[in-house]
Amino acid sequence: MHDEEQLILVDGDDREIASVPKADAHLGSGVLHRAFSLFVFNPQGELLVQQRAPVKRLWPGYWSNTCCSHPRRGEKMQRAIVRRLREELGMTAELRFLFKFEYHAQYDAHGAEHELCSVYAGWSAERPCANVDEIAAWRYVAPQALQAEIVRAPERFTPWFKIEWARVLRAHSWVLAANLLRTLPDNSADIDPFDQAGRG
Repeated sequence: MHDEEQLILVDGDDREIASVPKADAHLGSGVLHRAFSLFVFNPQGELLVQQRAPVKRLWPGYWSNTCCSHPRRGEKMQRAIVRRLREELGMTAELRFLFKFEYHAQYDAHGAEHELCSVYAGWSAERPCANVDEIAAWRYVAPQALQAEIVRAPERFTPWFKIEWARVLRAHSWVLAANLLRTLPDNSADIDPFDQAGRG
């Protein structure tokens, strides 16, 4: 992704306000913008995590969840997730909407994240093919092992990943089941409501 990309500024109810260049959205303490975060599991119930490329402006080299990015103006959220998952990891996944939340995280004096983030789970048996411009490394990790790593060395992980993972464990632990891809129910009632409204 490039800093010239336009991000969608929103209010706390996810109503679109304006758009600004990506770099501007992250300056200083940041401005609230629309985003998504994806957790992809393999058939064994392991989570695909990635280490952010060293060229990233915010949290370079930190470990994070499978994919995090932003929809374009006029782009529905699930379509944006499909696009970025293909661009970053060369794969597809079966998607389910989990929850939406707002967070703010300051990286340094010059940059921060302030996002209204739609969190999705995904399932795939495909092998990732990482885009080296985005991802320094990737691996699959069992949920219990991941939680132990986060407790032992929380400074190695992005702030949004830690917040989201804690909520997944607390309120959405069903996504951790092995072989879930074979038994996923229809998710017609679990789509992000702003997808249905055509606003992202």
